[in-house]
Amino acid sequence: MTANEPKVTVRRRGDVAVLDIVGDIDRDADGPLQEAYDHAVAEGGSTVLLNFGEVGYINAAGIAVIVSLLARARKERRTISACGLTEHYRHIFTITRLSDFIGIYQDEDSAMDSAGAARGGKP
Repeated sequence: MTANEPKVTVRRRGDVAVLDIVGDIDRDADGPLQEAYDHAVAEGGSTVLLNFGEVGYINAAGIAVIVSLLARARKERRTISACGLTEHYRHIFTITRLSDFIGIYQDEDSAMDSAGAARGGKP
């Protein structure tokens, strides 16, 4: 694996599956993201949080990969949120309108607080 090759691990925080993404998000990220998503949803829960805190670069093909994952989640009635995006990528998510469909949070704790509020309780 090269230094920027995408790697995705899954962990749980309550009912939220957190996908920790490391590396660049480009066309090569499709397989790792889809596999991690499969693993995350197999364990149940309806919310998936994409943690972009260790992502260095997202290109147009990477945006397409994220859109594909979002389309799949929406079809399955799952919520996708994101945290850890740099200001630049927050702007990209806004101009591509991804932020209309993906909750964007500054950090993981903010996303978890929002998930708890949406359920009517604490995360």
